[in-house]
Formats: sequence, C-alpha cells, structure tokens
Amino acid sequence: MRKKQNIKILYEDEHLIVCVKPYGMPSQSDKTKDLDLVRYFKNYLYEKSEIEKEPYIALVHRLDRPVGGIMVLAKTEICAKELSNQIQQGKMEKDYQGILTGVLPKEQGRLVDYLLKDGKSNVSKVVKKETQNAKKAELEYEVFDCIETKEGEISCVCIHLLTGRHHQIRVQMASHGAGIYGDTKYNKKFQGVKKEYQQIGLFATRLAFYHPITKEKMVWKEEPYGEVFERFDAME
Repeated sequence: MRKKQNIKILYEDEHLIVCVKPYGMPSQSDKTKDLDLVRYFKNYLYEKSEIEKEPYIALVHRLDRPVGGIMVLAKTEICAKELSNQIQQGKMEKDYQGILTGVLPKEQGRLVDYLLKDGKSNVSKVVKKETQNAKKAELEYEVFDCIETKEGEISCVCIHLLTGRHHQIRVQMASHGAGIYGDTKYNKKFQGVKKEYQQIGLFATRLAFYHPITKEKMVWKEEPYGEVFERFDAME
C-alpha cells in the first residue's frame, strides 16, 4: 500500500491555499489517474469540514509533474477569477531555482523565444517568430554558482518567469545550451533515460501575488529540496 502523502501548507484562509507541490505529483488529473494536487486538496477540505457536497478547489496556474515548488489554489470562484486576472496582467511573480547541465550565454540576462506547442506529443519547441500559433516566451535569469564535474559544467541559476508558456523554462534552457538536470523530455543528455516522472532540477522557490479580497501583497519563499539539489550541494 502506498504511503499517504502529506503536502506542506504555507498558508490557508477561507479564500485560498498556498502549498508546496511535491515532485512527481500532477497539478491536475492526467491519464495516469494518480493522485493530483486538486484532488488531494478536495479530499483535504472534505475531511476537514465534513461537508456533504464536493469542495471547490480551482487551479489557476500549474507546475509540470516532475517540478516541485510553491503553488496557490483558489477555494472560491471569485478568488480564482481574481488570481487568474493577476496572471494575465503580469501581477503574479514567479521565481525558480534550477540546476542546469551546461553554461548559459551570460552570467545574467533575458531569454526571449517563440514557442509552439504540439498537443499530440505534449512537447513545445522554439520556432521562428512568424510561425503560426507561436507564442512569445520570456524570462530573466542569473547564474549564481557553477561546478566542474566529470560530466561537464553544471550551473545553478535563479529564474524569473515573465510569461507562462507550456514547459517554458525547460524548453528555453535546453535551446540555449543548458538543459534542466534530469529532464528526459528536453535535455539531450538525459533523453532515453527511462525513469518516468522523476524529479528534475527545477523548483518554484518564490511566489508573490495580491490577496484577492484584502488586496495585501503576499510573498512566499521556499528552499528547494530533493535528490538533484542535494547532489549539487554535495559537489561543492
């Protein structure tokens, strides 16, 4: 029997929940039918309040299954709408820490690409700006540590996401010569490795937004954990 998973809650009130999504858990239901974040918190609220009807939990943003980190979920429709508006208006701030296999062009900079999603293969790729249905993808990064290993140079970076495209960070980093450590979908150094839903070296370490009701700015931070980050620390 699989051990029951307990998800770390950073904040909760009657309107929303801020939590740390574990690596390997889908944000929402997928074809595997494994326990996902939305269902986990519906069960959590059902057991907590002992209500008869299904609790309301809405996903306003996502993290890829092999990525861990901070997420906010709405407990009311009004909250969900307001948080979604903040995302569309660029008011929600998202920052990540990543472990990369390779070196980016500069110690800090901005990457701007155009991405095209293939719905059938669930993969995005960098294309020319004029490509039909291509969407602009933009992020800022800063390299704060590099280590020489037998496998080559490994970098640790901070990433500030400016747009929210499908697999954006993973695609952009790989296309600029420094793929996410452990990413079997986009990093050529790990393609062919058969370890489904493994943890990759990407963690949502900071999330900031305005509370939908009080309008107070809320900032949440969490240090990355897990095998990939522990391995990087051990190399130093």
